[in-house]
Amino acid sequence: MAKGEGRIELKFRIYDGTDIAHSTYSSSTAVGTLKQKLVAEWPQGKPVTPMSVSDLKLIHAGKVLENNKTLADSRITFGDIPGDVVTMHVVVQPRVTKKKTEKNKENKQKMNSCSCTIL
Repeated sequence: MAKGEGRIELKFRIYDGTDIAHSTYSSSTAVGTLKQKLVAEWPQGKPVTPMSVSDLKLIHAGKVLENNKTLADSRITFGDIPGDVVTMHVVVQPRVTKKKTEKNKENKQKMNSCSCTIL
C-alpha cells in the first residue's frame, strides 16, 4: 500500500436489504474489481442473481460508479468518521435480449411503413 493511501470499510446492500462483502478496501481498488467480488460472493437462493459484472450497478451518494475508476476517483469519502462503514447500493440489471418474434415484428413494421408524400 502506497504512503497516504486510504482504506475504507464498505458493505454492499442488495435489493432485499441484505448486506454482502463487508470488508476494508484500499482507495486504489477499482469499481470493476469490487463488482467481480460481489458476483463471486452473491448469496445463493436469491431470485435475482447477476451473471456477470456488467449486470451490476454500484450506487454511492446517488451516483452510478464507473468500472474503470477507483474508489478514490469516485470520490468515496475516506475516514470522515473513525469506525464508519460506507454502504453502497447494488442494483442487478441483467441485459435484455430481444426475442426473435420481437425482432420480426420490428422488421415487418419497417417494411410496411410508407414514405409517400401527400401533395
